[in-house]
Amino acid sequence: MRYRLEVNGQRRQVDVASDTPLLWVLRDDLGLSGTKYGCGVAQCGACTVHVAGRATRSCVMPIAALDGRPVTTIEGVEGAVATAVKESWEGLQVPQCGYCQTGQIMTAIALLERRAKPDDDDIDGALAGNVCRCATYPRIRRAVHDAAARAGR
Repeated sequence: MRYRLEVNGQRRQVDVASDTPLLWVLRDDLGLSGTKYGCGVAQCGACTVHVAGRATRSCVMPIAALDGRPVTTIEGVEGAVATAVKESWEGLQVPQCGYCQTGQIMTAIALLERRAKPDDDDIDGALAGNVCRCATYPRIRRAVHDAAARAGR
């Protein structure tokens, strides 16, 4: 079937089965490889994108369930909060292997968009579903606090 999507502000069209996960549409059909495959069952968070502004696991989101809602990937995320998060991640040297980082960053941006000054519990709760095999969790938490301050939030 043909599906019309809005991805990173651009109208796109794909011809895929209705149960094709958004992750594979992004990577295989649209060439957006920043969103990573981790587990395939929405447990690790590596595949996190924003669907209508909400952090969403793309590995289990069938393309037919999008229902016209806009999708933003790491390649298209922008704005003051996104810039602050990216600067904080780099400045505090958060990533080690980096594999989980796009999902971590997308989740952190979604958190800061809805909660300007999160406390440690807010950060831990929001990022609990994002697994970092290198265990950089203390740096991730510091980066979220730093990003909130940078964004003037």
